[in-house]
Amino acid sequence: MKRIVAFSVALGLMLGASAFVGEAQAAKVIKIAGMKADKEPETLGMKKFGELLEKKSNGFYKVKVYPNSSLGKEDKYIADNRRGTIEMCATGTQVSAFHPAMAMMETPMMYDSYAHARRAIDGGVFDLLTDGFVEKSGLRCLNMFPLGFRHFYTKKPVATIDDIKGLKLRVPNITLYTTFAKECGINGQAMPFAEVMSSVDQGVIDGGDSPLADITSTKVYEKCPNITLTGHILVIHSLFINEKLYQKMPAEHKQWVNEAAAESADYVWKLVEEVDKKSAEEIKANGGTISEPSQAMKDHMVAAAKRTWDMFLNPERKVSYVPNAQAIFDKAASFK
Repeated sequence: MKRIVAFSVALGLMLGASAFVGEAQAAKVIKIAGMKADKEPETLGMKKFGELLEKKSNGFYKVKVYPNSSLGKEDKYIADNRRGTIEMCATGTQVSAFHPAMAMMETPMMYDSYAHARRAIDGGVFDLLTDGFVEKSGLRCLNMFPLGFRHFYTKKPVATIDDIKGLKLRVPNITLYTTFAKECGINGQAMPFAEVMSSVDQGVIDGGDSPLADITSTKVYEKCPNITLTGHILVIHSLFINEKLYQKMPAEHKQWVNEAAAESADYVWKLVEEVDKKSAEEIKANGGTISEPSQAMKDHMVAAAKRTWDMFLNPERKVSYVPNAQAIFDKAASFK
């Protein structure tokens, strides 16, 4: 009788393992969708993740990267990732539609430098931002990495507070960004980044704000050669994986995914600073100027940012209110 029971248990385990192998084989190819161009830090980070996961799994997982919105725009590939049509994606604050705290990844004037941001994110900000996210979204946030600090690019030099007041600058059509521009006294013009060049030509805008990598990749410095290093917003993106897929993985597979995500984020953190340096050299070599804002302008923008923070702190702002917002601000400030 004992032998029969033992045989039945062993057979059950074998059948269970076979069933998982079948599932794993079906999910062996992992597709990652992103919005950035092929050679930009986000895409390079996704490719690094793929290399690492394939190596750690000894080829068990094959990762295919789809950059430049080749699987659709952000809202589409996020929805596909949630449904499980694709396994992973890279995106930023767009996921705040499910969990408002994720918008705080790009809170204006929260970080003084890459080093400060890295210390804060690794030191607890990541955990505070993502607390409850997976339950609301069906996605697991695996890491956070920078795409660069946003700086002004303008037709005319920007040296004082008066220079930015009333300035017509392109801003992303995101409430956080448009609110901050308004608080700064900027005449924010919400539009897709793809429309910047034609809008500058037509006089619709006087410039905009972007990470240095975006300024050079589009060569917008040819039309707006004055770059002011305000660093007012650090653009943060993450890798996300479908939670149901993640939970089906054996513990060892989850470890491979987690390690690959952490190591690929390390790679991007280092890469972005190198890209900033090369971008600055390109701008200068092509006749552009790069300058630091005055202390008065910095103080003006910090005050404007703190007024913007109300959208997270005020319970009456139901759409954007984040219950643990003050804890996030305090945690970030503690690492300055």
